[in-house]
Amino acid sequence: MKFNENWLRHHVPTTASRDELVATLTAIGLEVEEVTPLGESLDGVVVAQILKAEKHPEADRLQVCEVDTGNGIVQIVCGAPNARAGLKAPLATVGTVLPGELKIKPAKLRGVESFGMLCSAKELASDTDSSGLLELPGDAPVGTPIAEYLGLPDATLELKLTPNRADCFSVRGIAYDVAAALGSDVLSLDTTPVPPASEVAPEVILDAGAKVPRFVGRAIDGVDARAATPLWMAERLRRSGIRPISFLVDVTQYVMLELGQPMHAFDRDTLEVPVVVRPARSGESLALLDGRSVTLDDDFLVVADSRGGKGARAVALGGIMGGLDTRVTDATRNVFLEAAHWIPSAIIGRSRKLGMHTDAGHRFERGVDPELPRVAVEYATRLILDIAGGTPGPVVEAVREADLARPRPVELRRERLARVLGVRVSDEEVERILRALGLGVETIGDGWRIQPPARRFDIAIEEDLIEEIARIHGYDAVPTTLPVGASRLAAPGEGRVDDATLRRQMAARGYLEAVNYAFVDTALLDAWGMADGAVPLANPLSAELGVMRTRLLPGLVAALGRNAARQQLRVRLFEAGNVFAARAGEAPLETLHIAAAACGSSHAEQWGQPERAVGFHDLKGDLESLAALAGAELEFRPSQPAWAHPGRSADIVRDGRVIGWIGQLHPRLQQKLELDVDVVAFELALEPLAERAIPKARVLSKYPSVRRDLAFVVAESVSWAELSASVRAAAGLSLRDLVLFDRYQGKGVESGFKSLAMGLILQDESRTLTDRDVDAVLADVTAALQRDHSAVVRS
Repeated sequence: MKFNENWLRHHVPTTASRDELVATLTAIGLEVEEVTPLGESLDGVVVAQILKAEKHPEADRLQVCEVDTGNGIVQIVCGAPNARAGLKAPLATVGTVLPGELKIKPAKLRGVESFGMLCSAKELASDTDSSGLLELPGDAPVGTPIAEYLGLPDATLELKLTPNRADCFSVRGIAYDVAAALGSDVLSLDTTPVPPASEVAPEVILDAGAKVPRFVGRAIDGVDARAATPLWMAERLRRSGIRPISFLVDVTQYVMLELGQPMHAFDRDTLEVPVVVRPARSGESLALLDGRSVTLDDDFLVVADSRGGKGARAVALGGIMGGLDTRVTDATRNVFLEAAHWIPSAIIGRSRKLGMHTDAGHRFERGVDPELPRVAVEYATRLILDIAGGTPGPVVEAVREADLARPRPVELRRERLARVLGVRVSDEEVERILRALGLGVETIGDGWRIQPPARRFDIAIEEDLIEEIARIHGYDAVPTTLPVGASRLAAPGEGRVDDATLRRQMAARGYLEAVNYAFVDTALLDAWGMADGAVPLANPLSAELGVMRTRLLPGLVAALGRNAARQQLRVRLFEAGNVFAARAGEAPLETLHIAAAACGSSHAEQWGQPERAVGFHDLKGDLESLAALAGAELEFRPSQPAWAHPGRSADIVRDGRVIGWIGQLHPRLQQKLELDVDVVAFELALEPLAERAIPKARVLSKYPSVRRDLAFVVAESVSWAELSASVRAAAGLSLRDLVLFDRYQGKGVESGFKSLAMGLILQDESRTLTDRDVDAVLADVTAALQRDHSAVVRS
C-alpha cells in the first residue's frame, strides 16, 4: 500500500514527526518498506506565470520567456517543450538551492541572460516526471510559495502489508491504527447521503449467487467530463503512485485509496438496462480498459448489460477491470457509478489466470468491507457534483442480505489477556485501544464483549483481540519473562545415529545439503512414475506446487539439473526430509528419508589421477560410509524401477528388509528432465539406516582362526548378496567373516557365467578347529551353493 504522509495526517491530526510516524507504523505491524521525501527545501520557489515566450535567437530548442513572479517580471531562458504564454509553473528564483544541491544563479545561455529557472516536478523532487514544466492550474495565485500551494514538504510511504490486514489497503484503514497507537482520533468523513435530483435509476439484477451479495449503483446525468482534476486530488493520487488520467477516472481511484472500496464509472449512454451481474460464459470475450481482449470461462464473474438480450453483453470483468466499450471519455455526459462487494473466493487467482494484476483485484482477493459500497457511491457522488456538476439519481442497491458476511461478537477475558501477554493492561487502556480501532466495546463480568466492524475480517477469536492489544499497547511494553518450572534433560539414546551426524558425514564426503519445498508439481512426479499416493494440497501456493512429495529424488535431481545448467560440471547434493503418502480415511503418512545425487567427475580436478565420471560404486561407497556409522551391513539386490537405468540399479537391503534404492537414472527420464549429464543417486528411509545395536563387550577367542578360499562358477544373474546369504546360513556360528576377493569372466569360464572367489574365516571360542571341522563347513557351504544357485566349484 502506497500513500502520502500529508494525506494520512489529514485523517489523523498528530504532532508526531515523520520518523516517529514511520517507527509507529512498523511497531504496530504495518511495516514501512520505503519512505520517499517529496519537495524538501523549496524556499525561494514560487508560483509564476509566463507572460511571453519567444524563440531563442541562437538555439532552436530554447525559448526566451518573460515571467511574472508576483514580485516583478524577470527574463528566463527555458528549454521545456511545454513552455508557453499563459502557463503557470514553479519558478526557482535566484539564490534558491533546489534538492540535489542545485543553486540557482544568474546565467547567460547562448548569449541571453536568464534570472532563475522554471521547474519540472522532478526538479522539485515532488515526482519523477521530467518531461516538461510542472503545469499548475490557471487559478494558482502568482507569487505564492510553491511548497504552500502544493502542500509540501511531504513523503510517500510504502507499507508491506500481511494478507490478513486487508482493511489497511486504504488511508482511512491505516488511520484507525495510527490513531490508536498515538492516542489520537480519526476525523469524521462527510458521507452524508446526496438527495436524488432525478428519477433515473437503472435496474440492477444479481445473478451470481453468494459470490456477489451486494451491488450499488447511481446514475449522474449532465456531468462535465472535461473538468480538471483538482490539484489536491491529483497530487494525492500522484504521490500514491497513480498517474491522474481524467477526472471521472481519478475520482474512482481516489475513493478506492481513501476508503478502500474499488469503484468503476460507466458511460451510461453506452449501457442497455437492466445491468446484470452473472458468471461469465465459457468462451465469452471481453475487451478491457487496458486494450487487451480476454477470453473467459465460467470461473469468472462479469457485469453485463442487456444489449442483444437481458444480460447478454459483458461490459466489465467483475472485481478486476472495467470494459473498453463502456468506458468514460471526455465526451461522456451521463455516468453510472458502480461499487460492489465481490467475495474473496470469487476473485482469488482470476487475475493471475489472465496474466494481469489490478489494484481492485488485489483488494477484493483479500477482502473488502461489505458495508462500504453505498458509502463509496455517496462519497464519490458528492465529489463529482462539487467539481464536475450533474444531476444525481437515486442510489440503486441490489443485495442478498443472507449472503453478506456479518462479524460475530468476540469475548475477551481479563485473565486470559494477562496470561497470554504476561502483563496486566488496565481496563481503561484496553477499552481505549479497542474503541480507537473502531471496535464496539461492551463490559461484561470477566471482561468485554467486542463487536468487530465489517472491515475487520481478521478478528474472529479471542487471540485476535489479544494481538490487537499487544501491538497497539506496544510489544516493547510487554516484559521479557522466562518460563518457570524444571526442565528435564534427556540424553539421546545410543540405539540410533542422530540426523546431524549423518548430515555431517555426507558433508565430509563432499556433498552439499539441499533444502527443497515439501510440495512439488504433479507433472514432475508423473515423469518419475512416483505420483501414486501423492497428497494434493487444498490451497497450493501455485499450480507448480500442488501436491506433497512422495520421494526426495524428484526435487533433489531438479536442483542438481539447475546447477548443471549453469555450467557447474561437478555437482553433489544430498537432502534429508519428510516424504508423504496418502492413506484412506487417515492423515497422510510422513516418513523421514535421506537422498543424494551426483553428476560429473568422481573427484575434484587434480593432476594426481585421471578424470573419470562418477559411477554406481562411488555412490555405493558414500552410502556404506553412512551405514558404517550405525554398524550396519547393507546388501544390494538388483532391481529396475521405472526411473532406473537397466542393469545399473539396486534395492538397498538391511536385515532382510528393503529400505531404499541406489543406481543411475534411466536415459529416458534424463531426457524428460532435460539433463545433459548422467546422474547417479540413492534414496532410503532414514530410520532403519540410523538404527544401531548397542555395543556389547565379549571376550576374544584365544583359539586361532582358519581361512579357506573357495571359487565358484555361477550364472551372471546371481548376485553376491544372494551367494553371501547362502554361505552365512550354511557355515553357521563358526563363520567369523566372509570376503569376496576376486571376480573373473573370460577364458575358461563359459559365456553368461562368472567366477567368484571368496575367503571364509572360521573360528571357535571353545577350542581349536580341526581339519575335519573345517572340511565339514566347506562341504555344507558347497552343497548349499550348488542347491540354491547351481554353483559349481571352479577347477
